Amino acid sequence: MILGNRRIKQKDITKELSKERVKLIITDNLDYRKVSARWVHRMLTDEMKVQRKTTCAEQLKHYEEECEEFIQRILTGDESWVPQYDPESKRQSMEYSHKRSPSPRKFKVFASAKKVMLTVFWDSEGIVHVEFLKQGNTVNSERYISTLRKLSVRSKSVRSTKHAILHHDNAKPHTSRQAEEALHKMNFAVLPQTLRQVTLPFLEIKGTLHLKGNHWFRQKYTVDFFTDGMRQLVRRWQLCVDRAGDYVEKIMYV
Repeated sequence: MILGNRRIKQKDITKELSKERVKLIITDNLDYRKVSARWVHRMLTDEMKVQRKTTCAEQLKHYEEECEEFIQRILTGDESWVPQYDPESKRQSMEYSHKRSPSPRKFKVFASAKKVMLTVFWDSEGIVHVEFLKQGNTVNSERYISTLRKLSVRSKSVRSTKHAILHHDNAKPHTSRQAEEALHKMNFAVLPQTLRQVTLPFLEIKGTLHLKGNHWFRQKYTVDFFTDGMRQLVRRWQLCVDRAGDYVEKIMYV
């Protein structure tokens, strides 16, 4: 009955058997579970699957040839709107006071209704560049190129890695002709984008920034956090190849 109609309800089966008996057969004997359908970005055609598999196989080949050096060259990032909120830490609010003076006070700061666009770029060692764009402004090609210039300068000042590889999504400001020309002039290679993903739990990153503030965030995560996140790329490439370019169940954004 289940194979004939996977959306069949237990009450329809219990017309002939008891409810307890039906539940026992379905869950224990047949090992079936009722699960919700997962949302995916889009339905992949056979051509898309072939492209994804081919591209991921190429990246795996680069990784096999260069090993960790290939991962260390990758710069990735993401953007999101977050509440405008950057409170002082307890240490930051400390001030000199005479022992007979009243203790200084500070008022509790709540997240503002106003939002800013948070842009974060990182590599396997940690955060490289953080930028905020106030509400009312838009991220167009010109703005993104400005961000890339800052990223280029910043990455060269804090990292010794040469020939950085940029991993970003296919948003229009990222793939415009102007952006591609700017990336070429800045000697950025671009990692082919076949997996709709970020390489770290970006929701956790942006949550930390707007709940605790920029300064606290930079001290929270270790190098291992970022290195492990980047290594997820290799695992996802392999999973994509193993699935012949199809989506991988229970792996977000692959």
